Amino acid sequence: MKASGTFTVTSFVPSELKPVPEVETLLPMGVATIVKSFEGEVTGRSTTLFTAAFDQSAGVGTYVAMEAFDGAVGGREGTFNFVHSAATSGNDRANEFFAIVPSSGTGALAGIRGGGGLAVDEDGTHRIWFDFNFDADAGPAGGAR
Repeated sequence: MKASGTFTVTSFVPSELKPVPEVETLLPMGVATIVKSFEGEVTGRSTTLFTAAFDQSAGVGTYVAMEAFDGAVGGREGTFNFVHSAATSGNDRANEFFAIVPSSGTGALAGIRGGGGLAVDEDGTHRIWFDFNFDADAGPAGGAR
């Protein structure tokens, strides 16, 4: 199955959290929390733990994000986690990874598994899609939420 939507970042809060001991590299590392709002076949919200080694002025770096999603995917409501990462050398995305965290789904999304992706259109629209299935033992009603 496949479901897609658009999202907006409603909150981006950098953290003072730093690795101890710190190691100096050419790209500074950072941590932030993000809240997103989703519309389309993917509706709801997510909270994200976001880590990156990134140069803001050059637009170069890599991020890793772990998200907790609450909403509906393809009309099925519940919650689950997903993880994604990518690198950029400016205006591109490379080395992308996107996966739904196994055994993280609740409600009608219990047993969800699969992958997906993210893209940013030239006009700045942020897109997300999930390519997903369900474990054989997760029925249409799913587990408790």
